[in-house]
Amino acid sequence: MQAEPFSTLEQPPWQEGDNIGSPGSVLALYSQLLAANTDSTRKQEVWTDRETCLAYSVGSPAEQVKALVDLLAGKGSQLLQVRDKMPDSPLGSQSNESRIPKHSEALLSRVGNDPELGSPSHRLASLMLVEGLTDLQLKEHDFTQVEATRGVWHPARVITLDRLFLPLSRVSIPPRVSLTIGVAGVGKTTLVRHFVHCWARGQVGKGFSRVLPLTFRDLNTYEKLSADRLIQSIFSSIGEASLVATAPDRVLLVLDGLDECKTPLEFSNTMACSDPKKEIQVDHLITNIIRGNLFPEISVWITSRPSAAGQIPGGLVDRMTEIRGLTEEEIKVCLEQMFPEEQNLLGQVLSQVQANRALYLMCTVPAFCRLTGLALGHLYRTRLAVQDIELPLPQTLCELYSWYFRMALGGEGQDKEKVSPRIKQVTQGARKMVGTLGRLAFHGLVKKKYVFYEQDMKAFGVDLALLQNTLCSCLLQREETLASSVAYCFIHLSLQEFVAATYYYSASKRAIFDLFTESGMSWPRLGFLAHFRCAAQRATQAKDGRLDVFLRFLSGLLSPRVNTLLAGSLLSQGEHQSYRDQVAEVLQGFLHPDAAVCARAINVLYCLSELRHTELACSVEEAMRSGTLAGMTSPSHRTALAYLLQMSDICSPEADFSLCLSQHVLQSLLPQLLYCQSLRLDNNQFQDPVMELLGSVLSGKDCRIRKIRMKTVWPTLTLSSQAQGSS
Repeated sequence: MQAEPFSTLEQPPWQEGDNIGSPGSVLALYSQLLAANTDSTRKQEVWTDRETCLAYSVGSPAEQVKALVDLLAGKGSQLLQVRDKMPDSPLGSQSNESRIPKHSEALLSRVGNDPELGSPSHRLASLMLVEGLTDLQLKEHDFTQVEATRGVWHPARVITLDRLFLPLSRVSIPPRVSLTIGVAGVGKTTLVRHFVHCWARGQVGKGFSRVLPLTFRDLNTYEKLSADRLIQSIFSSIGEASLVATAPDRVLLVLDGLDECKTPLEFSNTMACSDPKKEIQVDHLITNIIRGNLFPEISVWITSRPSAAGQIPGGLVDRMTEIRGLTEEEIKVCLEQMFPEEQNLLGQVLSQVQANRALYLMCTVPAFCRLTGLALGHLYRTRLAVQDIELPLPQTLCELYSWYFRMALGGEGQDKEKVSPRIKQVTQGARKMVGTLGRLAFHGLVKKKYVFYEQDMKAFGVDLALLQNTLCSCLLQREETLASSVAYCFIHLSLQEFVAATYYYSASKRAIFDLFTESGMSWPRLGFLAHFRCAAQRATQAKDGRLDVFLRFLSGLLSPRVNTLLAGSLLSQGEHQSYRDQVAEVLQGFLHPDAAVCARAINVLYCLSELRHTELACSVEEAMRSGTLAGMTSPSHRTALAYLLQMSDICSPEADFSLCLSQHVLQSLLPQLLYCQSLRLDNNQFQDPVMELLGSVLSGKDCRIRKIRMKTVWPTLTLSSQAQGSS
């Protein structure tokens, strides 16, 4: 971690529990810290009381913004020289304390009055302290991160929200740059709103005189921006322009959603800029703020999905936290809130979630849990309406999303023998709209673009007037930006992937060139199978897993049950069904005999499961139950075994591989075995090199193994979370 200013202090000049929230006390602390840190190589400037009051009387709002920016940039002394030449003016009429309530009220009106926000029992009242990003977080899809870890978060030190920006000990200092990570849909934006709500009510962050929330959806609307325009845009968005006329004791700038930034941050190729008036590219502005070239005195809090968080060099991050997913009890509470007066329906939905391990794992993500509740609720209501208790329950991800789409489409006429012309017209219009959104979703996925603006919608032929209908409200989230434009995003990343897959599925029958090629020019590709093979190649050969779930959905659309559910609305009856067996062969052809089973290979098994082609996985699972696994050593069998480690109940309490693993098989499975909590390897004849390799795995950052038993080699070894790093 990067050392912060005042790091030579042996002990901060305040005691635990002291009230450091008032402007005077914070200024005093800054003065004491500077006095105790005279040897610091970094020059620090302190805002005196005279500088603090200076911004109150500089005139117009534009001048007030300039005053605030100059103070943040450490130019208080220059302002004093200018002010000394001006006539005196009364400074006591508006104190900092009188302005803070106005700022708080403006923030409260912006984040809303959700009663859940600000609650001490809120799920996001505490976060996990982590020491960096793992390879799994940097390289894999968010779904893969949850599946590989079985929905179990690594034991970590917990920090409460009220101490998020405070020193961790009496000899440490507050972080300047804080980073909070979490998978898509886990609640990063909700966390920011919760914190802002609590700060405005004086419950947390009492050391901050100002909290300035900003999203990358807002920043994407600008091509170039200066630091002073940035401050001006934030204050104009939360109300009274004169609020900028307050001198900051300690300011928190919140940057929410780094993964939605339209331009990747490149810290190695960005020119340094310390002039707050200079307009530069937005990504360069953010990198200079993070580096401390701009606004070195303020605290910066960034939220991001793990894969995008890797853009920021670890040495610039002073504190990293992670949002955990829902516990079993919290999943139940989430679903109870969705069905408060339908206990029978709640019981049916809960039973289905608990019975399906894959579904349960993903329901640890709040957004997915709510989507699941809506889809299953619609299914059970449909069962009751048509009096068909045999209506099949969803067993795959694609089947679940198909029910969600039936709900979004209203389901009118789908269970009737005759369809009225009006309903048929509505269905055709909805199919055309989903096709247009699907093209937008697919090209966004290819370009790693997850936020769309009105110009994007128009470019892809989306009728903005139709975005208010029920279908679009179930798919898209609409948000006003600071620049008075409108941003759209899919309610969850997986919905964008599903809609993109439906577009690719339908477009492939008429496309003659590679749909992934932006220019539209490539070697001719005719027929669905050729396009499917192209998509599978791109997904399995990718360095990251961003196309993994897209490929799962594309495979799942070939499932007979999904085709039946969506026939007439999103798909044509029987479309591409003749290719199902050939697609299964294409997928199995990507199970290469690599040295180690990788996440791309395991995703092929997920695709086969979506296709309802489960013979390979079922044969390996039966061998595990019967104790005949030793003879299954082919690459496809090893990959199926790694898949079952994540999804099978037989591996849930303990992964038992006694008398069935050769040295070669163990070596290929090690990258996946490290996510097991309990591992049993009795009576396997392993040699010393494997023991050394296993020891290095146990000391890895990704390792979740807490208990391992190797009867003939070592005695039973139990690992605590503290001991893993030295094993």
